[in-house]
Amino acid sequence: MANPVLVEVTRGDLVESRHRGMVVVVDGAGRTVFSQGDVEAAVFPRSACKAMQALPLVEGGAADAYQFGDRELALACASHDGTETHAALAASMLAAAGRDVDTLECGAHWSSVQGVLIAQARSLDRPSALHNNCSGKHAGFVCTACHAGVDPAGYIGYDHAIQREIRAVMTDLTGAALSHDSCGIDGCAIPTYAVPLKGLAHGFAKMTTGHGLSSSRAAASRRLMEACMAEPFYVAGENRACTRLMRIAPGRIFAKIGAEGVYCAAIPEQGLAMALKCEDGTTRAVEAMVAATLARFFADDPAVQAALMAEATHSMKNWNGMTVGTVRVTEALQ
Repeated sequence: MANPVLVEVTRGDLVESRHRGMVVVVDGAGRTVFSQGDVEAAVFPRSACKAMQALPLVEGGAADAYQFGDRELALACASHDGTETHAALAASMLAAAGRDVDTLECGAHWSSVQGVLIAQARSLDRPSALHNNCSGKHAGFVCTACHAGVDPAGYIGYDHAIQREIRAVMTDLTGAALSHDSCGIDGCAIPTYAVPLKGLAHGFAKMTTGHGLSSSRAAASRRLMEACMAEPFYVAGENRACTRLMRIAPGRIFAKIGAEGVYCAAIPEQGLAMALKCEDGTTRAVEAMVAATLARFFADDPAVQAALMAEATHSMKNWNGMTVGTVRVTEALQ
């Protein structure tokens, strides 16, 4: 099926770009509450599923053994900006397990955020793996392995104990059979698995409600999502969409972006979760999509709904500060 146009970008009075996509919102039992497009299509969640990948850190006891609080748990679920604050926290997580940056296997890169990049260029000869936007997740993997008495070397590999455990967790949550056939390699070098979009949303709905999960997994899920909502800066950074969305309604919205136009979000008080994919992988479009979809479920809170819709439909300005067009969601999401 052809996915609908969900976001338009205008210049002047004309539509300059159109973005097609898929959206699905489900409850803990997996019932569809709202959908657009082919929601059974398989997508790579990429970084949108980091809270799922962090479950072994909590369930296995490492988070408690190393006395991790909300900030550490949020960083374990993060795609952060690579600020010195983020890097230092990742380093402290590793130190708790008696490890350092040399244990990380995620690679190093400069920040993708201009202001942070400029600060890095002024203070660093080159970035380290601690500055990788996935360093918190990888620090969590290392800590999980060390606490379990498993050698973390090679933890990014498909057959490593850490990745086998993550595969089992994601199968339990999404209901998808994960194997080499559905596996790719993520930007940070770990396996990433294509799963149906609805299954991805249902996985987060289970984490949100505990429906169908063991009591220990439900508690770990709740702890991770609450940590992200309590410390959104550590999930992303300042003025990032994840941070802005979670700050609009503190403790009421969980949101996590993934590469190539994927987003997952949840509204814990309503027991709902959602997964979205912009077909062409454009970040600006999926950010508008998730904001508008969240707004649908805050009709009883006009201030929150208005703030979310301001994220969904907004003007674009050029370098002179002139308004040149808009990013706007279509009627399909309004």
